[in-house]
Amino acid sequence: MKYRNTVEFQVEGADALFADPITRVGGEKCSYHIPTYEALKGILHSIYWKPTLIWVIDAVRVLNPIQTETEGRKPINYNGGNDLSYYTYLKEVKYQVRAHFEWNENRPELTNDRNENKHHNIAKRMIERGGRRDVFLGVRECQGYVSTCVFGEGKGYYDDVPGEIGYGFMYHGITYADEAVCEEDKGKMTARFWYPVMKQGVIEFVRPEECAEKRHLKEMEMKSFGEDMHNFTGLKEFEGEEGACELDK
Repeated sequence: MKYRNTVEFQVEGADALFADPITRVGGEKCSYHIPTYEALKGILHSIYWKPTLIWVIDAVRVLNPIQTETEGRKPINYNGGNDLSYYTYLKEVKYQVRAHFEWNENRPELTNDRNENKHHNIAKRMIERGGRRDVFLGVRECQGYVSTCVFGEGKGYYDDVPGEIGYGFMYHGITYADEAVCEEDKGKMTARFWYPVMKQGVIEFVRPEECAEKRHLKEMEMKSFGEDMHNFTGLKEFEGEEGACELDK
């Protein structure tokens, strides 16, 4: 389903590591075969984000064959020195992503910044420029590159694969206090899980509040933003961009 403020982009890289949270605790890290909702949302945050809105990932399309490679690493030990660990990466990844944004109803103080046309146009401009910040595919050592695309166009490796590929019980993402929709999640940090299925290379994501499996990790307060605070420039940010967008109408 496409929304009025839908964005579509392609992201690719030499390697990626969408780690299972269980394997991130120890020295060994192993990537899921497909990107997580949270990782794709993080990529969109690098492209364009403001506390006024919440990005919702609708779908991802896997274009390249899924292949892994294990490499030796020497991460820093908490007690000093280095350990020898083995990380399993995805290699030569390429994805198409479709997403849209919704207003963050937990932040009524930013109501004056709810200009859908402005945010949508700036987001599309940032995609054309490859994002506002560096893009990473799961972890910092895996650099990603963003470009414009039309979701579904072009040849994908799994386009002609019949049936479905299920990936079992999988991490979906984290719901932070300022983006919580369900009453039981407000004021908490919540981990979400789901059962993804890939059909002809496309994975349709369930919405965060629709994840049936979740766990409250800890109590959490919302970070404060506002026009009179130094951590948010509000309507003054991208004034030049907004004017340029008006010319595109």
